[in-house]
This record gives sequence, structure tokens and C-alpha cells, in this order.
Amino acid sequence: MKVIGAGYSRTGTMSMQAALETLGYRCYHMVDAVKNVEHFEKWEAFVAGRALMDWQSLFQDYEATVDLPACVHYQALMDTFPEAKVILSVRDADSWYNSFLKLDQLADRLHPLGYIIPRLGRALKFAIKYHHKLLVDDNPYTREGLNKSFNRYNATVQQVVPAERLLVFEVKDGWEPLCAFLECDVPQDIPFPHLNSGDRTLMVKVNEIFLSDWLKKIGVGVGLLLIIYLMKRRAI
Repeated sequence: MKVIGAGYSRTGTMSMQAALETLGYRCYHMVDAVKNVEHFEKWEAFVAGRALMDWQSLFQDYEATVDLPACVHYQALMDTFPEAKVILSVRDADSWYNSFLKLDQLADRLHPLGYIIPRLGRALKFAIKYHHKLLVDDNPYTREGLNKSFNRYNATVQQVVPAERLLVFEVKDGWEPLCAFLECDVPQDIPFPHLNSGDRTLMVKVNEIFLSDWLKKIGVGVGLLLIIYLMKRRAI
């Protein structure tokens, strides 16, 4: 592990993953955590307090990590990988809240599917548990409360991580500060990735990880009708 992404979800972590992979780092993301069945079971056991996490084993095939669930364990990762550098991806609190709200609303719409696709239901519960532990523990579930938790998290990271080991980064900053921090060349003629992690992109990931195999099993037509029915009922 060479790069520890401490930035919270919805701070451009998909763009950061793409950027790090362009620079040659194989990068871990929440998508990898839920897509890999063995990894997801390890995370579930760890979060539930049933097992310790072997960080070396978990990340043996990766050189970088961003997003939940790993981001909030940046201190443990720093201890395990003392040579790794830390990147805190940030954004304006209000724009972060708007993006987080879209994610929260999507999770709410997907909730009924969790009853018929157990793996999806487990993933939703897992993500919600992390968000509530970090963001709602002692603040109300409002714009003001969540923004306060978000700002506090970012401030804590900056207090804990030694300045020489930390880069505070916004995706709009582009290649130069990132490459200077990682001591590598700026990619030539390759624009910095700005991936849209809105509802459409997230639904593509949900389909890729959870829905496609399930639809094959029960039939695409029947499956799509059931999905539409459940999501419409949730919206009522």
C-alpha cells in the first residue's frame, strides 16, 4: 500500500481512483469491497466486531485505496503501511451534502430490492451503518448536522496526519499537485478524470454488481417489471 485515501465518500473518490490507476496504482474502492464476496464478508465481520482486520492480507493486491469503508480507517492503515502517503479529498460542504443526499435517496429507492436480492440488502445495511456511525452519531440528520460532521471529519484527518505525509486535494486541482506529492510525472495529453458519480453512474454499478446475475436467473422481463414495481411503491 502506497497511497491511503482518507477522503470521505462523495468527494470525487471515483475520479481519484481513476487518476491513481492512470498513474499505475491499483486502487481499492467501495465497489471493490462489495463486489469481492470474500472481502465483503471480512468487512461485515470487522464492522460487527466479530473479527479483527488483517490489513496486509486485505490489500495484498492493491497499492492504493479510496472511499469507504477503508477511508475512515486511515490511522490503522498508516500504522500498518508506515511508508504510505495520505490523500484527503475534499469539497465544499454544501455541494458534498447535495451529492450525499442523492446517494441517500438512491439507497432508499433500492431498499425494497434488498428483500429479494439479499446481497444488495447486506451492502445497503453495511453502507448505512458506516454513514450513521461517522455522520449521525452526535449530530442531527439535517444539512447543518451532516455538514458539521463532514467538516469535523476533515479537520480531524488534518490534525492527525503529519503535514509532510498529507495532501489535501480537490479533484478540480488536477494532475500537478497530485503528481508532485506522489513524486511522479504528470501524464501527457491525458486530462484529469472527472467521473460523474450521480444516480446514473451509481445505478450502472448497482446493476453490474448485484442485478445482472439476478436478472439472468429469474428472467430479464420479469425482473425488470418487479424492480419497477418495487421502486414505484417506495416512491409513493
